[in-house]
Amino acid sequence: MLPFPVDLKPGESPYRQVVYAATKAVVAGDLLPGSPFPSVRVLSQALKINPNTAQKVVSELSRNGILEVLPGVGTVVAEWGPGSERDRSRLLTDDLEPVLVEARRLGMTLREVEDAVSDRWSALFDSVGPRAERKERA
Repeated sequence: MLPFPVDLKPGESPYRQVVYAATKAVVAGDLLPGSPFPSVRVLSQALKINPNTAQKVVSELSRNGILEVLPGVGTVVAEWGPGSERDRSRLLTDDLEPVLVEARRLGMTLREVEDAVSDRWSALFDSVGPRAERKERA
């Protein structure tokens, strides 16, 4: 059993789907800093993906500062903060480009894209969830 939900959809890269699901779980506060992250073997077996794909997922999450590989301990969710604006923007670049290209193809204006992002942000993060509850307790 994985500590975050992943629903692999056909036609989409399993690698990208797992990276997204794990990142979303960390950002939403479902995986807390210091929490153990599944090993490559566990990830591979649980999702029925190639071990090389599972290793690529862990490597990408580590490179992005989401995970830390600690010798003798294993892989854990990293302590991470807001970082610099440049660092945060770099993390989004690859994911934003297809969205922006699709928005342009649909004839959307920048303002319409901003509104769509704002609406989705509110739907995902403005409700009470683990992260909001932690902030209230602090």
